[in-house]
Amino acid sequence: MKLNIQSIHFDADEKLLEFIQKKATKLQTFHDKIIDGEVFLKLDKDAHQENKVVEFKINVPGHHFFVKEKSKSFEAATDEAIETLKIQIKKQKEKNLAHV
Repeated sequence: MKLNIQSIHFDADEKLLEFIQKKATKLQTFHDKIIDGEVFLKLDKDAHQENKVVEFKINVPGHHFFVKEKSKSFEAATDEAIETLKIQIKKQKEKNLAHV
């Protein structure tokens, strides 16, 4: 899967980018026709500790999945976002199978 990762107003290290790519690739086990995806990494200006924001946009034929998660670390936010995407993908596949 082609994944475009953008860090907004900071430079993400290679280790974080590899982590996100590895996690996102696992989504292909749930949907084999994922076209591509975009990931945006942001630092929220909140006074809270949970100021790391990860936004995922995944494209499949005829549908787009979007998730935004906030956590203390980008890794934790990525894990939460991937779990949410898995649920969304499974629901969409079930809905498609019900209409066939």
